[in-house]
Amino acid sequence: MPELSGIEKQIFKVNSVDKFNELSLKIFHFQYEKNTVYRKFADYIHTDISRIEHHSQIPFLPIELFKQHQIIIDGFQTEEVFTSSGTTGLQTSSHFVAKADVYTKSFTKGFEHFFGQPNDFVILALLPSYLEQGASSLVFMAQKLIEMSGQTESDFYLHNYEQLFEVLKKLRSGKKKVMLLGVTYALLDLAEQFPINFPEIIMVETGGMKGRRQEMIREDLHEKLKKVFGIKQVFSEYGMTELLSQAWSKGEGVFETPPWMKVLIRDVNDPLSLLPKGKSGGINVIDFANLYSCSFIATSDLGKVLPDKKFTILGRFDNSDVRGCNLMVG
Repeated sequence: MPELSGIEKQIFKVNSVDKFNELSLKIFHFQYEKNTVYRKFADYIHTDISRIEHHSQIPFLPIELFKQHQIIIDGFQTEEVFTSSGTTGLQTSSHFVAKADVYTKSFTKGFEHFFGQPNDFVILALLPSYLEQGASSLVFMAQKLIEMSGQTESDFYLHNYEQLFEVLKKLRSGKKKVMLLGVTYALLDLAEQFPINFPEIIMVETGGMKGRRQEMIREDLHEKLKKVFGIKQVFSEYGMTELLSQAWSKGEGVFETPPWMKVLIRDVNDPLSLLPKGKSGGINVIDFANLYSCSFIATSDLGKVLPDKKFTILGRFDNSDVRGCNLMVG
């Protein structure tokens, strides 16, 4: 499939608005032709393929369909299946990944884009609920980054906060860059049980209390972590099972995407319409790394795109707030 291999090679070489739009249209036409579920959805909402000239006109697949259907390009076999960490009793999403190496390239190049080379860091992963879950795309990413780090201290930590505390004390007196990637409730547990002043650490929260603790306003959460660890900012990662790229925040809850990923905002009352910058609504994501599933996803998150193309997360849809996103579910 020479045309497809050509598209794959272009994914991580996007360097202009025009190139992004050009590749968006190529991927859309490919996925419309080769992804049965996506084509059915696009046809269901009466998409006129001939009139699509810009990525903002492309239909975005409701993320709920990952719970109901196998979203993968026709004829491809699955290499990895990532599943979401849902609340007990609720149906979870599954992402059937045809080429795991595309995901690895995506998060590696994304990490390099925002932070530099993984082997410059000691990477500590505090992701207990994701490790217990099993097939987590976040754990897959963390595992690969730990391996790329090549540092003896880089590792996963489950509930062994005391061991992590001892490692942090040792690293604090050294000269290595240290990144602590953690699920929100576990970072709070660590802060309360084993507080340590470590101003140089890069702390990245991946979001989510996972039912373990009461939800907190992001600003309050970050202030607590900053105070305990003596850091100036709490970084954040924005990713999900249904995507193969991540956006990163270096503080204040303001996120930035890598060049092959883009966030747009849709009207919550008219989900097929997009809103201008500065308006709050549902988050739509274009992710070129999703080449073999669907690159155009209408998420269940609420947010706002800022004038500098960065964005903020404002929350999630309540089920009762979702209008027009239940198409084809069932």
